[in-house]
Amino acid sequence: MQETATIEQLQQRIALYEDMNAYKDLYYQLFDGLHRFSFSIVRSKEVAEEIVSDVFIKIWQIRARLGEIGNLKVYVYTITKNFSLNYLQRTYKNAPVSIEEVDVEVGIEMRNPEELFISAEIMQTIRQAIMQLPPQCRLVFQLVKEDGLKYKEAAEVLNISALTVRNQLAIAIRKLGETLPAPVQKLIPTAKLFSAS
Repeated sequence: MQETATIEQLQQRIALYEDMNAYKDLYYQLFDGLHRFSFSIVRSKEVAEEIVSDVFIKIWQIRARLGEIGNLKVYVYTITKNFSLNYLQRTYKNAPVSIEEVDVEVGIEMRNPEELFISAEIMQTIRQAIMQLPPQCRLVFQLVKEDGLKYKEAAEVLNISALTVRNQLAIAIRKLGETLPAPVQKLIPTAKLFSAS
C-alpha cells in the first residue's frame, strides 16, 4: 500500500527537484479544502476553482523558494483568502472587503459510511445552523473542523490570534449545541463537529 507523502515532503521535492509529480500530488491533497474555503468567500464554484488554480500557478512560479516557507498549508490558505478577497474587491469596485464582512457558507462533506446514514433533512438542519453563526465563527469552524487546520494555522490564515480561533470555535460549537435539536446532535459524529481540536 502506497503511503501518501506529507505536504512538507512534497514541498521539498518541488523546491529541490522541480518535481511535477509532487506538484500534482500537492494539488490533489489541497484542492478540495482550498476550493471549499474560496467558495465560502466568493460564492461561485467556477470563480473559486479559478482562484485555486491561480494559487497553484503561483506556487509553481515560486517553486525555487518553497523551501523557505515554514508551513506551506497555511501559506496556500492565506494566498487563497487574499485572492478571494481581491476578487470580491475587484468585482464590487473598490469596496473595502475584510474577512469579517464576508458571508461565509460552510458545507459539510460526508466522508464515511456512518455519516451517509444522516438524512438530507438532517444535513439541511445542520447547514442552516452553521449558516446562522457569525461570519468569523463560520470561517474558523470551516478551517478547523472541516479542513483540519490547527488553531495556530487557522489563526495565521485569518490573521488573528490562536486564542481568538479557540474562542470563536467555542462560540460556534456552543451556538450549534443550542441551535441543533438533541436528536440531531446525537447523529453527528462528535469528533467531527463538537470536539475541540
